[in-house]
Amino acid sequence: MRIENHPILDLDRDEEKEITFTYKGKEIKAYEGETIAAALYAAGIRVLKASSKYERPRGLFCAIGNCSSCHMVVDGIPNVKTCITKVKEGMVVEEEVGKGDIVD
Repeated sequence: MRIENHPILDLDRDEEKEITFTYKGKEIKAYEGETIAAALYAAGIRVLKASSKYERPRGLFCAIGNCSSCHMVVDGIPNVKTCITKVKEGMVVEEEVGKGDIVD
């Protein structure tokens, strides 16, 4: 689900470069310049992680990088805020389990 027509914004998808990235082994289409969370949402993925204590599903919440509901592992790096991180061609995005591993 993407906004294709907007009454105020001029959205010209023909001028935007379509790219792909991998989520849980599946190829996801995105547009250059959009966030990981927005691309996942457009692909129908609503649950981005589970809460660390009770493992309750979490999805896109604040969309400005203030909460931890969208933390995922991106290219092996844990705790990436996918709501403010732009998608890149070929990146690998995985679910984060618990609080995420600390990488040295």
